[in-house]
Amino acid sequence: MNEQQRTTPWHAERADDVLHRLDVDLSAGLPQHEIAARQAVYGTNTLPRSQGPGALVRFLRQLANPLVLILLLAGVVTMIMGGITDASVIIGVVLVNAIIGFIQEDKAVQALASLSQTIGSEATVLRDGRVVRRAATDLVPGDVVLLESGDKVPADLRLVRTKDLAIAEAALTGESVPSQKHVTALPQQTMLADRSCMAYASTIVTSGSATGVVVATGPATEIGAISALLAETPSLMTPLTKAIERFSMFLLIGILMLAAVTFAVGMARGGSPLEMLLAAVALAVGAIPEGLPAAVTIILAIGVGRMAKRRAIIRRLDAVETLGSTTVICSDKTGTLTQNQMTVVSIRTMHGTYGVTGSGYEPEGELRHDGMAIRAAHDTALDTTIRAGVLCSTATVHNQHGRWDAVGDPTEAALVVLGMKAGRERHVEHAITPLVDVLPFSSDHRYMATLHRTADGAQIYLKGSVEAVLSHCGTAMDVDGTSTLLRHKAILDVTSDYAAQGLRVLAMAVKDVPGSKVDLAHDDISDAFVFCGLVAMVDPPRDEARISVASCQQAGIMVKMITGDHADTASTIADAIGLQGDRTEAGRLVAYTGADLSAMDGAEFDRAAQRAAVFARVSPEQKLRLVDSLQRQGNVVAMTGDGVNDAPALRQANIGVAMGMTGTDVAKDASDMILTDDNFSTIVNAVEEGRTVFDNLLKFIVWTIPTNIGEGLIIVAAIMLGVELPILPVQILWINMTTAVILGLPLAFEPKQPDVMTRRPRTPDAPLIDTSLMMRTLFVGAMLLVMAFSIYMFELWRGMGIDVARTASTNAFVVMAAFYLFNTRTLVQPLRTVGMFSNLWIWGGVGLMAVLQLALIYLPVMNTLFHTVPIDAVSWAACLTSGVVLLTAVAIEKKVRSSWYATSD
Repeated sequence: MNEQQRTTPWHAERADDVLHRLDVDLSAGLPQHEIAARQAVYGTNTLPRSQGPGALVRFLRQLANPLVLILLLAGVVTMIMGGITDASVIIGVVLVNAIIGFIQEDKAVQALASLSQTIGSEATVLRDGRVVRRAATDLVPGDVVLLESGDKVPADLRLVRTKDLAIAEAALTGESVPSQKHVTALPQQTMLADRSCMAYASTIVTSGSATGVVVATGPATEIGAISALLAETPSLMTPLTKAIERFSMFLLIGILMLAAVTFAVGMARGGSPLEMLLAAVALAVGAIPEGLPAAVTIILAIGVGRMAKRRAIIRRLDAVETLGSTTVICSDKTGTLTQNQMTVVSIRTMHGTYGVTGSGYEPEGELRHDGMAIRAAHDTALDTTIRAGVLCSTATVHNQHGRWDAVGDPTEAALVVLGMKAGRERHVEHAITPLVDVLPFSSDHRYMATLHRTADGAQIYLKGSVEAVLSHCGTAMDVDGTSTLLRHKAILDVTSDYAAQGLRVLAMAVKDVPGSKVDLAHDDISDAFVFCGLVAMVDPPRDEARISVASCQQAGIMVKMITGDHADTASTIADAIGLQGDRTEAGRLVAYTGADLSAMDGAEFDRAAQRAAVFARVSPEQKLRLVDSLQRQGNVVAMTGDGVNDAPALRQANIGVAMGMTGTDVAKDASDMILTDDNFSTIVNAVEEGRTVFDNLLKFIVWTIPTNIGEGLIIVAAIMLGVELPILPVQILWINMTTAVILGLPLAFEPKQPDVMTRRPRTPDAPLIDTSLMMRTLFVGAMLLVMAFSIYMFELWRGMGIDVARTASTNAFVVMAAFYLFNTRTLVQPLRTVGMFSNLWIWGGVGLMAVLQLALIYLPVMNTLFHTVPIDAVSWAACLTSGVVLLTAVAIEKKVRSSWYATSD
């Protein structure tokens, strides 16, 4: 990439100067022999592609967890000691977990590949004086490119000739309306979205034609800069992965220290090194929650399924839990918070102001004046204004599968829908006054005009910016259709009021001409038009957006709007949906533009990012910087986007949310979640599901860890007391793996808690288990130790032998885990608050676990694999009694703790 391509402000240079700098003749284009030479300097018009890690690397990463490595080491030690069967089971468990993680891990990132594809097309080029079609990848700076309606812009172009050119740049700038283009140079500081003399790679020509000279290709294009940002943006660890990593390290240190102490004490008591090594392996296997990785993966996958039913597709499993920790949602405006359907809300004639009800493209609504419904005929100027909007438009609106959609410019679609509400159907009006000729909208003239045949002759209808239309009007239409004085200042004042409300304003005018006229030219638009009225429209907020925003704020989540639209429009919509942030002295929400952000130093930028709610016309780099600033201030950020320009910020955010209906492939590939309905309320639903998933995940961890503590402590107790191991490593693995999946996983189906969307988000650096739950975990672990060890000693006391004692001890752990499962269905409240049968999966899990335990104890093949033997009714009674005792003890602990908290409050 040549540095000149990126650093030169091409939009600030005159067209002739650009042609001179790039040494190209506009009438002939580049000579063919020059192409290869320039490609050697500038490279091809492609973006670099990044290769993700291979399948083997991704599989080996599943084994990189320190706890997994200890388990593998335990398996190797067991194998060296001759325990081939036990070692096989241990290593088999590790491999199963690794395979599950490998299958569920997100695919190698394809965002850069999608970016490359956005340039891969053909272009019409002038070379050696001939117009030819060439692959876009062959273009070089200096190539003269011809653009027509429907073309994808193949590289960054400085426009040198235009005719009514409009380009859809939403994917690059976020601007929802096609940008009108011209050739006039602009100030150097002009923001990307306002560079109307430039055409950028990957954008689409919607109307008109143009000639442009290539000024940047490949990595030097604006989309190339986004590609570089995307490649440099790391994927962040989620709060869950951070918490589990901290928790795993805590467990690792504890297990190693306990194993070392156990080994030393055993040796001091005269134990053999081989026996003590076996004890250390048993301790490691017992204390490590082998079932935790698989269970976490499956619980998150269940959450993914739930979210899919609520129109949120999750691309990365741990994103499910991260949603529950979200503290800030940065949302696009168009189509997410709004309907993406322009709607006329007000009409102003010389007689007065008229309101229009209804929203979107559905033609349901009415005209209102002074609080009463009226007909358009109430005011001839009103009726003519509406007819002008219908006739001077090319858009159509139709009902498809129960949904009203528009084809064409959204502004014109709003005028057509207005006509339908007033009884002015487009096809009827064109039948009455047939279209003869059209002058398309142009940025130079800022109006559109149509010529229609009438019964008495012909009429020209004019639609455009208020200033442009007024400049061609001599009079105004009164309520009865007669001409009256045109009051320019009054009309401009009304226009300013509309604009301050964030409304888009168009003016309508009409002019009678002779019936013999058969064509239309700009000379016909010189003067003598009659001003009819102003039409004000807006992309209205979604009906559910205000409710969803309020739900977020009640849940302690800030909502911020980041849009490519204008600041006034963005601020108005933000106010309408109830966003909260800094306000001006006039009471309006502060809306910072990209230019405002560029002028801020680091501290000012951070303050604006945290306190303001609206950011308008920002660049991709600024979106990325906003997300980074919020994260540095301790926030967990969810970011929505649909365009190529959103991809870096989507990747940087803790949760990138792409639009499924309007989003580009690049945005979707850079995201963690895709909304199939492009609706902000779906994000809120996903946050609710994310919090529920974390609640259920926490219940699982609080339920499973005491078993590991009890298993580890029973090994330590045996060494300290100088008795044989009450439970073997392979039996410990049976307990950990079967109970985790069969008993623990049903917790994933627990219904959401009543306070799930009224409590504040969990602090990102908060420990996985707080102090009160840690105390309960230790308490239950100690209970498991005491009762399982007591049953082991009881069996030995009554002369049943070591194999029966170990089998009974193993059985006791499983039975107590089943009883404790009911305690953990609610971590604070008594079990009766959730009901015994509100989650039937729990009962299914208990029943299946009972069947497996019977198989473990009474099937010969299981006896051989797990060193178990059949036990009698007395042993079963002891095990069941231990379960009842544990259930009762935890219920009492909950009540005591609740009473203590109530007293302390």
